[in-house]
Amino acid sequence: MSTTDTLEKNPLPEAAEAALSTESSHEGHDHHEHDHHDHEGHDHDHVHQHGPVLNPECTRELVIDVPADEVAKSYGKVVGNYRKYAKIPGFRAGKVPESVIKRRFATEIRKDVIDGLLPQRFNKAVAELGVKPVGQPQVTELTVEDGAPLHVKAVFEYVPAFSIEGYKDVTVPKPPVDITDEEFKAELAQLRESRATVEPVEEDRPLVDGDWAQITYKGQVEGDETAAPISGEDTLVEIGGKDTVEAFSAALRGAKPGQELKAEVIYPADYSEARLAGKTVAYEVEVKAIKKRTLPELDDDFAKELGAYESLADLEERVREHLASRKRRSVEGETKDRLFAALTQKYPFPIPESMVQEQIDARLERGLRALAAQGMDTEQMRKLDFQRLRAAQRDSASAEVKTFILLDRIAQEENITVSDEEMDHELQLAALQSREPVDALKVRLTEDGGLARIREQLRREKTASVLYERLPA
Repeated sequence: MSTTDTLEKNPLPEAAEAALSTESSHEGHDHHEHDHHDHEGHDHDHVHQHGPVLNPECTRELVIDVPADEVAKSYGKVVGNYRKYAKIPGFRAGKVPESVIKRRFATEIRKDVIDGLLPQRFNKAVAELGVKPVGQPQVTELTVEDGAPLHVKAVFEYVPAFSIEGYKDVTVPKPPVDITDEEFKAELAQLRESRATVEPVEEDRPLVDGDWAQITYKGQVEGDETAAPISGEDTLVEIGGKDTVEAFSAALRGAKPGQELKAEVIYPADYSEARLAGKTVAYEVEVKAIKKRTLPELDDDFAKELGAYESLADLEERVREHLASRKRRSVEGETKDRLFAALTQKYPFPIPESMVQEQIDARLERGLRALAAQGMDTEQMRKLDFQRLRAAQRDSASAEVKTFILLDRIAQEENITVSDEEMDHELQLAALQSREPVDALKVRLTEDGGLARIREQLRREKTASVLYERLPA
């Protein structure tokens, strides 16, 4: 991702990359975050930059001709309505001449005539073709005027028919979800770490492994005098710690408070902080103090301090439950991803471009919401290179669309449906998320088609769960 200036000048480039490139592709992850919510305070119009390009493998053409007498009849009816209600200075209500009405409201009348004549005919013609359109049809030819035949030619995309014979035989490994002793111990250790205390070391001695040095430092990237200095005040560094660069540990080991020293650190090429990866930095360091980190004992008192736990045994039981739930979700999601990949590989089929573009829109919308939550403002978002972002999302969006279409076909084969009770439950969750009454949410979603999208999404999730449960352990 880049901005219109440069990527490096963007104050949140790494966050933007993360938010916009790590969208989950499998069903069921954060599935209550529907794309029907309003995005208050953020201008996301720049996301929808795709053009009306259709996939020729999924495109049908439709020609509709309406006889001149029917067109004339429709014009007469529409013009009559305008005469009845139009208020034009100099004329009494209902007495405006037709010629004035036709001239004054030409654009509106033409649109009303088209809207009155085409939709029903279009739907009937599509039904006769035996396909279901996706996206909006694109009109390539249109001729309409009073007293003449109406002629329209339109193209639209559809999901082509394809076989899913043998889909139940497609399997992937289904890893166990049981919690290991190592995972349980690691979680308890993390809880202890979160409650560790750091106390100053009063005795007069040098730094040793396991100590925490409180330091002030300033560094300069070698070979790049224009680079901003790297500095920190009262930073804690663990001597010999797994997250401490060894050169720092080596320089600090044996030092005492009040001592000033120099350290040259060569960062590995895969260092987690991109601006330092592969760089050599010359540091000037002042040791302020030696501190010792103390972990609490794992006992009943520790459990009670953490929350509403009666004992250590109670805490351990809750930790196991939390770990089991987290691992189950993770394993299930990753396994579904592999299953979807196997299914889409076994059943190749062309996909409508309009569906791909809609999915790119959805992915970018979620990414922008994440960036806004991290502090990126609207002005910074406008500087993002959305053309490149859209291109970067394409492969993932295409894979998701293929998965959606496959799940819809399998749901149809399995007669999987979503009950009204399941919809009501989902709407309750969505109402809590959007902070609006359920009834108001239903009205809004009914108007914009959101209810159908939610039902469709839930059906896919149910289908994915059925396929997952069938996998051999």
